[in-house]
Amino acid sequence: MEDEGGDLVIRVTAMPTDLNPYGGVFGGWLMCQLALGASSLVTRRTGLKAVVVGATDFAFPGVMVVGDELNVYARIERTGRTSITVSTRGIGRSRASEARTEVASGEFTFVVLDQNDRPKAIAEALNETIV
Repeated sequence: MEDEGGDLVIRVTAMPTDLNPYGGVFGGWLMCQLALGASSLVTRRTGLKAVVVGATDFAFPGVMVVGDELNVYARIERTGRTSITVSTRGIGRSRASEARTEVASGEFTFVVLDQNDRPKAIAEALNETIV
């Protein structure tokens, strides 16, 4: 567990291809990184494929520029029969300093799938990964 309220699931540096036409990091890139991190957490916990079925509550309170580091933190908020909801936070760190600021947040809902790509009960998946 990390101090940002969840597991550190991704650490990546913003590159020139991640910029919008105005020179800042593109919000779509930030959303993608949050989704990748959330998916990683669900897959690690269940041992199964996880697909996004919903995404809500996005906010972009800060900005990033080329060379800044993005740290994505994820935390499971709710578990249903076949779905898991994960909250995410993206914390930016300026390349040449330790200054950190929240740059993005959002919530994702995933359904976990079995080997035939059918929804699988999470309780079963958790029991199988513990054994």
